[in-house]
Amino acid sequence: MIKTTVYLPEDLEVRLDAESSATGISKAELIRRGVAMLLENAERPKGTVRLPVFDSGRPLTPEAMDDTVYAHIKERGAARR
Repeated sequence: MIKTTVYLPEDLEVRLDAESSATGISKAELIRRGVAMLLENAERPKGTVRLPVFDSGRPLTPEAMDDTVYAHIKERGAARR
């Protein structure tokens, strides 16, 4: 196991102490269980990375995108002559 330090607000520490005393389960074990429960119930699909998204300002149809790319290529070709 790896040791991790966690800072808790006083009210949460009091509640954790009470739960530990009432159940006989160590505070460390209660924290481990809480973290495991949180991660198991996470809404995000496991193992996926969200990719950044940007808005270009105006959507282009595939044909319009082709026209834009071809015009750019044509301009670069003319500039090289």
